[in-house]
Amino acid sequence: MTALTACSSVDEGGSGDGAGSTLQNLQDAGTVNVAFNGEKPYSYMDGDELTGATIALDKEIFGALGVDNVEGTETQWDSLIPGLNADRYDTVSAGMSILPERCEQAAFAEPTIMYTTAFLVPEGNPDNLTDWQSVEGSDLTIAVTSGAIEDGYAKDTGVKTITVGDSTDGLNAVVTGRADAFALTGISIRALADSTDEPVEATEAFVANIDGVAQIGAGSEVFRKGDTELLEAYNTELAKINGDQEKWLEIMEPFGFTEAEFPPEGLTAEMLCEGDLAAITDELGLDS
Repeated sequence: MTALTACSSVDEGGSGDGAGSTLQNLQDAGTVNVAFNGEKPYSYMDGDELTGATIALDKEIFGALGVDNVEGTETQWDSLIPGLNADRYDTVSAGMSILPERCEQAAFAEPTIMYTTAFLVPEGNPDNLTDWQSVEGSDLTIAVTSGAIEDGYAKDTGVKTITVGDSTDGLNAVVTGRADAFALTGISIRALADSTDEPVEATEAFVANIDGVAQIGAGSEVFRKGDTELLEAYNTELAKINGDQEKWLEIMEPFGFTEAEFPPEGLTAEMLCEGDLAAITDELGLDS
C-alpha cells in the first residue's frame, strides 16, 4: 500500500521551512503511513486490508489523536528503521523488540507487547526442541528472520542459522528441510502453525536464556528520534490502554494475544534501551 509520508522528520518546531511538526502534519492530513513487515499477527495484509494487532492498536491511538486513516508500506525487516529515518513512512508498526542497538537509531514507544520465543518444527518435533538450550551446541540449522531478536540469540550462542525474509520463508525452510526449525516469537509461531496445512507444529513458548540471563523482551511502535511531540502524544494515549488490561485485551485478543503478553506495570522503554535484563528481572520480579 502507498500512502502519505511524513512531511518532516523534525517534530519539535517543524523543519524550519515553514512546515509544521510531524504530529501536526499527520493531523492536518488525517492519515498516518506506518511501515510493516507482513508478519502475522502483528501487521499484515488480509486481501486488500491492512490489519493485525499493532495496526488495531495504531487505529485506536492515532484515532484518538485525530488521525483516522492508518495506511501502510510493507518492507523487509532489516529495512524498517532505515526507511523510517529516510522519511519513507511515519512510524514502524511491526511489534519490533526494544533493544539497545535499535534505541541508538530510533525512538521507541512504551512497551505494548511482551515476548516469548518458540520454534516451528516438523510434525512430531523429531529433535525434541524445548528451549534455546536444546539448539545451543547442536548440529541443527535454525531459520531466523534477518535482523530479528532470534538472529541475535543465535549469533550470541553460536547456533547455525539461515536467514529468511519473513515468516512464510521460515515456514518453507522447515517444510523443505533447509532448516530443522524456525525460531520466532511465540505468538507468531502459533499463528503460523495454525494458518497452514503443512506437517509442522509449534513448540511451547519459552523465555530464552542467553549466557544465564533471561531475555525479557517487549515490542512497541517506533519513531524517528526527532519526532518527540508525536512520540509523547502516542505514549499518552498508549498509557490509557496499558493501564486497562480489559481494554488492551479487547484490542489485542482477536489476534491471539493473551494476558501473558500484557506489559507488566513498571516496565519502560528506557529500561529496555539500557539493556540490563538482569536488573529488569530483579526490579520487576519477573520470572525467568
